[in-house]
Amino acid sequence: MAPVNRMIWEPAVDAWERSRLADFAEHVMSSDGPELTDYESALGWSLSEPGDFWAAVAAWGGVEFHDAPTSSLGSTEMPFAEWFPGSTLNYAELALRQAQLTPDASAIVSISQTRDRVDLSWAELADQVARCRAGLVARGVGCGDRVVAFLPNIAETTVAFLATASLGAIWSSCAPEFGVRAVTDRWTQVNPKVLLTVDGYQYGDKGIDRRTHVEEIIAALPSLEHVVRLRYLFDAVESGGEGGWSELLDHPSDDAAAAMAFESVPFDHPLYVLFSSGTTGLPKPIVHGHGGITLEHVKALALHYDLRAGDRFSWFTTTGWMMWNFLASAALVGATAVLFDGDPGAPDLSTLWKLAADEDIDVYGVSAPFVMACRKEGLRPGDDLDLSRLRHLGSTGAPLPPEGFEWIADAVGRHVQIGSLSGGTDVCTGFVGPASTLPVRSGEISACMLGCDVQAFRSDGTRCDPGETGELVITQPMPSMPVGFWGDDDDSRYRGAYFEEFPGVWHHGDWITFDADGGCVITGRSDATLNRGGVRLGTSDFYTVVESMSEVADSLVVHLEDADGGPGELILLVALAAGADLDDGLNKTIRTRLRTELSPRHVPDVIDSIRMIPRTLSGKKLEVPVKRMLLGATAEQAASRDSLADPTALDTIAEWVASRSIAR
Repeated sequence: MAPVNRMIWEPAVDAWERSRLADFAEHVMSSDGPELTDYESALGWSLSEPGDFWAAVAAWGGVEFHDAPTSSLGSTEMPFAEWFPGSTLNYAELALRQAQLTPDASAIVSISQTRDRVDLSWAELADQVARCRAGLVARGVGCGDRVVAFLPNIAETTVAFLATASLGAIWSSCAPEFGVRAVTDRWTQVNPKVLLTVDGYQYGDKGIDRRTHVEEIIAALPSLEHVVRLRYLFDAVESGGEGGWSELLDHPSDDAAAAMAFESVPFDHPLYVLFSSGTTGLPKPIVHGHGGITLEHVKALALHYDLRAGDRFSWFTTTGWMMWNFLASAALVGATAVLFDGDPGAPDLSTLWKLAADEDIDVYGVSAPFVMACRKEGLRPGDDLDLSRLRHLGSTGAPLPPEGFEWIADAVGRHVQIGSLSGGTDVCTGFVGPASTLPVRSGEISACMLGCDVQAFRSDGTRCDPGETGELVITQPMPSMPVGFWGDDDDSRYRGAYFEEFPGVWHHGDWITFDADGGCVITGRSDATLNRGGVRLGTSDFYTVVESMSEVADSLVVHLEDADGGPGELILLVALAAGADLDDGLNKTIRTRLRTELSPRHVPDVIDSIRMIPRTLSGKKLEVPVKRMLLGATAEQAASRDSLADPTALDTIAEWVASRSIAR
């Protein structure tokens, strides 16, 4: 395995002086705050004086309130800390302010495998938002109404989102690859008034017709009053009498601009509803507010990614993942959002790297599995493409192992800062991640992010020592913690999700280990942790070793505990690459690699091959549902099929469990 903690990237000697962090520090000091001389001092102040810190973020970030808050932080009790009480604002108004400053500069670049490129200036973006807003008003949409979108990551989606937010209406989106059940499980919870949808999309060289899916979704949403259909895959729209996108925007620019307004809403007024993966039970409808998202995303994008007006920012995501919402907030700092819709592996894995080079992207985000897939394929995009402008490569979605860091440095470029980020849909951001002034060590996340009091706890609620693995918790409130769950009138579901394990402390469900210098490593979900003979084994370690082998396409490991306290049974399932066979030789090789690169405790009791590994729509492995099936749950009890990238993957597991029972 690659070395852990090796220094792999260091900031320039003048990185602090040139950073937006330094500009923020100057603002703090000029406002009678403390002197902040580096990231560590800024982090310390953000945790010791959270109210002052977030007030400074708002002031420095130009977050203008319609009604001024009476304070920056009232009650600090979790859940439901009271942020900026009495204040009103509007996210969309703040996101469109760049149109007044650089109207002709690029706001959105939309690249798609379905249609030609779309490039919107800030003036054009503001105009389309104004006209879309007028179209929504004409359809009866007002403050508090829900607008949902079955749309891909394209310019129109951002336009519709900002128009919705401008009205104080509430947004929710699902990616068009979601199955009908996955969509209706989400949206039947929020009773939307308007649906915006495409007819299909191109994924690589394959056209995906979604018209039948759309009709089934409409039939399952009796609250719908209007459907807006965007012609995307087909030349003609079978509209069924409903209006299309062009009709929604069919308002003269001057009239729409004159009517453009921004509903002034309270700080915690719902901006959008995001949903958990929903692998078991209905997906959790997580409500995020205008103020919390605005402040958190300004902080993250400006102070951690050093984004500013004119920079180009992209993250490979779909509209069903919180990183789409994170990417949309590029507008808050005046950066250009570069959107991509399509298959990142078509025609090959160089597609996203070519996008980064062709579009001169400054800060680019991908997933850890994508990085590892590129490494496995032997790609060297830095040799073949001009990536000189790329200064930061973000990685999220799963822990990035040391081998991923090493590959980026070697094959993408030594000049590129590697930013492993971890957070979640629950807070719509990261709470541990990078900063432009911090060094990067192989396999490590650089630090707690500003204003994020992340700690590792033992099971008894005491804080772990450096080097000791514990439960990831957040011990102070963050503005982007959820406003609540939709429909959870007594907040019992919300409290149960995060605050039952350690009362008054956010429990996230990951294993985390901090170094003495504040860097950290996340080794997987704590509810999927392998505990063999009292020793915790992180699942990510297994995957790094096993999936580096050319014969293995994917893998999943689970541990069945022994009720008598014995070592239990460690089971490794592998999906093999084309042409590979799990014969005695490969079985022995896997065991030898795990023993020598990890430890004898990591050697499975059982290694078996299956057709595919079940993953959620956002790419996460279903370790816990698979374990439940091994313990006797049916596929339907273990996970919702429509939450999966391929619903038949559960059948693969069920067949394997049945064959295992017969063999026994």
